[in-house]
Amino acid sequence: MRIVGTIPLAVAMGLLSAPVAQAGEGSWISGDWYLTLGATALVAPNFEGGKKYMLSAQPIISLGKVGPEARFTSRNDNISLALIDDGSVRAGLTGKFIFSRESKDELKGLDPVRWGGEAGGFFEFYPLDWLRARAELRHGIRAHNGFVADIAADAFYDITPTVRISGGPRVSFASSDYFDAYYGVNAKEAAASGLSEYHPGGGLKSTGLGGAITWKVTEPMTASVFTEYSRLMGPAADSSLVKERGDRNQWTFGVSTTYRFNFTM
Repeated sequence: MRIVGTIPLAVAMGLLSAPVAQAGEGSWISGDWYLTLGATALVAPNFEGGKKYMLSAQPIISLGKVGPEARFTSRNDNISLALIDDGSVRAGLTGKFIFSRESKDELKGLDPVRWGGEAGGFFEFYPLDWLRARAELRHGIRAHNGFVADIAADAFYDITPTVRISGGPRVSFASSDYFDAYYGVNAKEAAASGLSEYHPGGGLKSTGLGGAITWKVTEPMTASVFTEYSRLMGPAADSSLVKERGDRNQWTFGVSTTYRFNFTM
């Protein structure tokens, strides 16, 4: 089983930028906070654009100041540090850790993608009481030098006081530097791998749909089952790696659980 996931890059950045030296009463950092921790087990492609599936796991981490109870959260939300949270609008820092992609099997002959991360910001709001829209913009650190933008909308409905169904569309964009790291094939790589040479630009990365059933086990604990489908588009779909050895259709199935801790600084 491969272990992949996210670590709190944005959390560290946010805390470092806060006025720690004035952590007494009245400072930004003082007050009531929450920390949500969890884990996800999922079956997904063995690499982005791959056609073989494997079991993997990832943690779920979210940190913010306590405000009005969040109406909706999704497993797709990357690590978040909310700097604004009034119940209807939430915004702040977000981050993601990226493990290395090794050059083996279908990737043999391609340069490995180094481990690193992505850091940036997020914004979410509720255009309707039962609909949340969220956008993230992140820049690569070490693994790639590009930008990635993820946009999602989720409608949600409570079947019972403890069981909720949700789902909606997803769309992702990326810059040429991102696509070059994950989908590009230069002349040297083409000779070593047997793939056709490919130099991508930037643009639309994927479109798709996702859905989940969430159960509030206790007040601080939740569990869910989910599925996601995305279809690679633009520079990703045109890559020789996807055309010759992969699949444009990407499915993910999994289960997750989270627990929320409240504390005071």
